Amino acid sequence: MTISANVGDIDRRLLMDRSVSGRKAFTLPESDVPAQDLPSSSFLRDHVELPEVSQLEVIRYFSVLSQLNFSIDTNFYPLGSCTMKYNPKINDELANLPGLADIHPLQPDETVQGAIRLLKNLQDDLGEITGLPGVSLAPLAGAQGEYAGLLIARAYHNARSDSARTVAIVPDSAHGTNPASAAMAGLDVVTVRSDDQGNVDIENLRELANENTAVFMLTIPSTLGLFEPNILELTKIIHDVGGLVYADGANLNALLGLVKLGDLGVDICHSNLHKTFSTPHGGGGPGSGPVMVTDELAKFLPKPVAEKTDDGYVLATPEMSVGSINGFHGSFSIATRAYAYIKALGLEGLQSVSENAIISANYIQAKLRDKYDLAADRYCMHETVLSATRQKKRGVAGLDIAKRLLDFGIHAPTMYFPMIVDEALMVEPTESESKETLDHFIAVMRQIDDEIDSTPELVLDAPYHLPVTRLDEATAARKPILRWTPD
Repeated sequence: MTISANVGDIDRRLLMDRSVSGRKAFTLPESDVPAQDLPSSSFLRDHVELPEVSQLEVIRYFSVLSQLNFSIDTNFYPLGSCTMKYNPKINDELANLPGLADIHPLQPDETVQGAIRLLKNLQDDLGEITGLPGVSLAPLAGAQGEYAGLLIARAYHNARSDSARTVAIVPDSAHGTNPASAAMAGLDVVTVRSDDQGNVDIENLRELANENTAVFMLTIPSTLGLFEPNILELTKIIHDVGGLVYADGANLNALLGLVKLGDLGVDICHSNLHKTFSTPHGGGGPGSGPVMVTDELAKFLPKPVAEKTDDGYVLATPEMSVGSINGFHGSFSIATRAYAYIKALGLEGLQSVSENAIISANYIQAKLRDKYDLAADRYCMHETVLSATRQKKRGVAGLDIAKRLLDFGIHAPTMYFPMIVDEALMVEPTESESKETLDHFIAVMRQIDDEIDSTPELVLDAPYHLPVTRLDEATAARKPILRWTPD
């Protein structure tokens, strides 16, 4: 079956190109305030070249620009490890209710009792979901949640006069933020290798774990989209030498209602509310990365945490808190969305999120395994990591495949990550995509593989139907052109 790529001849002329002298998009009303003196002429410019266009042209221009964007509302967005899924719009509406959106973080606690109660209930829910009852919603991103968790680990060891524990053991398949967060927390990073099945190499971990181990950081499921079958043995190895286990919960959407990290021997974890719990993700923010810990570690949590007292709800500081992670108490609007999401779904709904995400990823893996290599030939969790090594041998790299996908209205998957997989294509379909969408993606991926044999130049020169084609990506990132200049 051959699938036609999206072709659209969209008028993308810049506003400056449409400018006609004297044309206006609006008319200012007569001023109802006294005229003021102009600033010093030294601050004024004689000529500022601004577009002169009608209101209709402005509307059409920005409407067309919005249609050129890839977004989860308009396209399949299988960006692995980032969970680009559909989030119910009702949660946005709830977060924008005046009683939630119009309050201020410096208001006295007694004037925002409902808001603090919401935070306390969300803390309790996240503690129940993860099996780690101590919760702080303060971190503003997953990486900040990691940092907070590592500060907690250091504070725990220092409180026990065990300051020699300065090493963080991090798998070679970890998210890149893991070693960076550990280094920022003042820890020395040691890498533990993966075995041929994508699991942590147990014997290598035994060799590395010792009296200097502060924490073992484990992404679960891993960045290969795999559950760690030896998790109980791994956590025991670390606990036996006196270390703590930190779980990167960025992929928690594969475990909701199925597994509690606390039951696996995890001491600390974070969760990305903006990935798993219903906040639109991407574009650099906003974010929220609550940190969850065991009862023993709760006294070290970053402040503030919401607590219930005899007099109502308060924002409190834990006994041996590592301090403030940001200016206030976290991303309140994201917490509101997460709370609405959890309450709307309930336990059965949350469990179905993970089950559907896992089924979708395994469906894609099963349908493409004859065309693309797998990072590990076993059942995956919420995402599958394909490898374009076969295609590379025929002259087409993973990047070329990703570019060709854009012609079919499909955003490229995560590219070349994890770095331990050659020509990696990390695909995360999420729980919110239909079987028809998955079948379309599978058919396109199979067609691209066929094109490599029949017309390889079609893939090598893609994309064809976007505002721009092949970019010098390094220069675009380092020297972006941010101003319009006439031809």
